[in-house]
Amino acid sequence: MKASCQCGQLHVTVPGPTLAVVACHCIACQKRTGSPFGEAAYYPHDQVKIEGASKQFTRPTDLGGTFDQFFCELCGTTVFMRGTKNPDVTGIPIGLFDDAHSMQPIRSVWEDRRHQWVEITTATQHFPRARVD
Repeated sequence: MKASCQCGQLHVTVPGPTLAVVACHCIACQKRTGSPFGEAAYYPHDQVKIEGASKQFTRPTDLGGTFDQFFCELCGTTVFMRGTKNPDVTGIPIGLFDDAHSMQPIRSVWEDRRHQWVEITTATQHFPRARVD
């Protein structure tokens, strides 16, 4: 499966759908997406092939780690993310995949920051803050 930025210059390829899809309602994800939440499908680094030029923005997390966002230097779309909390995986926003798929969030985190009209009905795990394990 291929996911790409708006202009197509930066793209990633993964072997297929994953069950590890998370919706995050934290303020930083709201700012990153311009939406009431962010979402991403997570893959081990060795399953993600990255092509194109990116710039990196690193921010601190509320749990004391860092979160790296990699975005297209031409159109600004965040195409993949990595963080110290789960250092072995790369997150890819599911809205960037070129083909239709059935991936949906199984986990919803930072729900204490959730906009009241937003419900992630597919999530089987709900956390008021970050998942702690």
